[in-house]
Formats: sequence, structure tokens, C-alpha cells
Amino acid sequence: MKFIHAADIHLDSPLIGLERYDGAPIDEVRGATRKALQNLVERAVHEKVDFVLIAGDLYDGDWKDYNTGLFFVSQMTKLRDSGIKVIIVTGNHDAASQITKNLRIPDNCRMLSVHKPESVVFESLGVAIHGQGFSTRAVTDNLVAHYPKARPGLFNIGLLHTSLNGREGHEPYAPCTLDELLSRGYGYWALGHVHKREIVHQEPWVVFSGNSQGRNARETGEKGCMLVSVSDGILTDIKFISLDIFRWSVIDVDVTGLSEIDSILNTLDKALKQELQVNDNMPLALRICLSGSSRLHGKILARAEHLKNEIRGCAIDVGNGNIWVEKVCIETSGMSDPETLMMRDDALGGLLRSISDLQYDGKSLDDMLGELGDLFRKLPAEYLDDMEAIHPERKKNLLHVVEDVKHMLLTRILSSGGGI
Repeated sequence: MKFIHAADIHLDSPLIGLERYDGAPIDEVRGATRKALQNLVERAVHEKVDFVLIAGDLYDGDWKDYNTGLFFVSQMTKLRDSGIKVIIVTGNHDAASQITKNLRIPDNCRMLSVHKPESVVFESLGVAIHGQGFSTRAVTDNLVAHYPKARPGLFNIGLLHTSLNGREGHEPYAPCTLDELLSRGYGYWALGHVHKREIVHQEPWVVFSGNSQGRNARETGEKGCMLVSVSDGILTDIKFISLDIFRWSVIDVDVTGLSEIDSILNTLDKALKQELQVNDNMPLALRICLSGSSRLHGKILARAEHLKNEIRGCAIDVGNGNIWVEKVCIETSGMSDPETLMMRDDALGGLLRSISDLQYDGKSLDDMLGELGDLFRKLPAEYLDDMEAIHPERKKNLLHVVEDVKHMLLTRILSSGGGI
């Protein structure tokens, strides 16, 4: 017996952040989640699996139109033509309360109950599958508590959309403990909701397959599904299968010890080529993070916009159109010690002390921001979607900017003959 465990397909979900930037490969990735589902179907047919499990969030929310549902139906008929069954539980994004449109799914598909755990038994395969879907978006009850014990003489599988005891970046839905899962006596738990692939436990196996296609810069690395083989009631093989067509990555460039801006670009050039090779020349969206302590810090800040475009140009050159830079993050620090320079009894010392007053005196900072209140209220909503954006309610970001301004001024003054 062979089966595929997939989850968090988020069919027709947009790839967040792409549309805001010139040069992004929109046409190539607009249908990425659909292509990932097509890849799943093709692999299931190729591997001649007996069934496919989908552990929630097949959809990304209510359909904009019926095309989302029609596409899913068309793919499921291909599995039906190959004699492959599909068992599904709903998750928080496609809960019964979230999907207002409805289409009849092919008869090889089974959507498990959202009211109580339901079991499906395939006697010819010697398998029992137990699961319960979400009736509403926010399910905070422990669903596992009502799952049945394993059926004797069968290979038992639990299908569940859950955060377990908590996972960073994911809402605590259908919480439960590993011990509670193991107490059911199942041979495999097919979990969804957490988008990062994770083998939580082996023998018996408790597995998050992760999502099938990364959708933003927080969902990096290969995405796909798990292919599981069982013989005589014992799991004999489990392996990951890549399904994605577009991949997100983060590249850290350490500027420590570098003395020229060109050195940053040369270091990045090598890192980009390596990233392409590791990902088999797949189209990539990259977040580039510059970090480390360097005398270049002031120059980097002063020429930030120019440097960011140099980095994008480098990515275009290396990737030949296959690499797109989603964002450049500057997290470098300077070599000079502003705290010591603030003690000087001259204009430079006075200027640095004034800047520090903003940093440590919350009222001064609030007063300054108050003058910009009208501007913040006029900013488009998508600006605030960026958690690194400047906003009065994000004091950590503001203090970081104050520190950057201090170094920029320091660099400008010293480079113009201010001396130390």
C-alpha cells in the first residue's frame, strides 16, 4: 500500500508581496498553487498510490468565483481515472463556515465530518483513516480527545489540522499534545496547518507535510508532500516529494571585514550562484540580508537605495531572469563608537546627543511622530502589511531608524573632514 500525505495547498492563494515590485515574475507564479496541485496529481498517478490524504486548507478561503472549485474537481477526476481515492479534512482557511460556494466533488473523494471524528475503512488495503474537519475558522477545542482508538488488525491513520502544542507563526487551532496523539495507537498521523515540514515523531510516525507551494518570504525552502509505503501493517518507507514551481529563500551576506561596496556585490554574486545550484535553477524569490559590523555601515546607509538596486541588478545578471529580489534588509552595524563621540564638547558631540535624546526620551519621539500623524493616516494599507515599515505603533522599528540616522550622520561628518 502507498499513499500521499499533503496539506495546506491553499489553492488560488496569491503569492504575497510579488505584485508590489517592478520586475517580479507575476505571470510565471500567478498559478503556482494550481501547478503544485497538478504536480501532486501527476506524482500520485506515476507512483500508483492507493489514496491521497489532504490534511486541511485545501482552499485559501472563500472562492472568488467557481473556477477554483472547478479546477479542483478537474484534478480529482484524473485521480479517479487512475483508481486513486482522496480523503480530506477541512482546516481553518477552508472551514465549513468559510466556503460559501459549493460544487459536488467526484465520487472518489471523501470530505470527513466537521461535527465529530469519522472513520473510513478500506478493507482490501487493510487501512482505517480517522479524521475530523473544522466547522468554523477558529477551532480551539482538542479534537483528538474524541478520535477513536486504533482498529485491531488494520494500519490506522489519523488525519488532523492542528498546531499541536504550538508552532511559531501559526494560530493555536485544535491544540493537543504528542502524547495524546500516540495514545490513539495509530501507525501514522497526517497533520496539516504548520507550513514547515516536520517529522515530529517516528514509530509511530507523526508528520507535518508542510505546504505544497511557498507563498511568501516566511515560507522558504522546498515545498511538497510525503510519499508513504506500508507493507503487512508496518510503515516501510517515507520520503518527501517536491511539488513547488517557485521557491523563496533568504540569503545572509556578512559584511564584516569588507572595505568596499564592490566587495559586497562580489560576495553576493557567489551566494546567488550557490543558491541557484542548490535549488536546481528553479525560479527564486530572495530576501537579501546584509549583516555584520563594518566600516562600510555608514556608506551602506547613505547609499542604501543605490546599493539595493545594484543588488537587484546582480540578481538579474546571475539568474538570467530566474532570480527576483523580494526585499533587501540592511542589518549592519558600524565600527565607530557613537557613545564615546557623544562626550565630545563640539558640534558633532552635540548633534549625536540630540539624536540620542529622541532614542531614549519616549516623549520627544512621540512629539516628533505626532507632527507626521496626517501622513501616516494617508499611507495605503499595503504599506502597513510590511512588518518592517515605519509606524508610530512600532517603536522597535523607529528606534532602529534613529540608530541608523546616527551612523549616517557620523559617516557624513567624518568623511567631510570632521575628524575624530
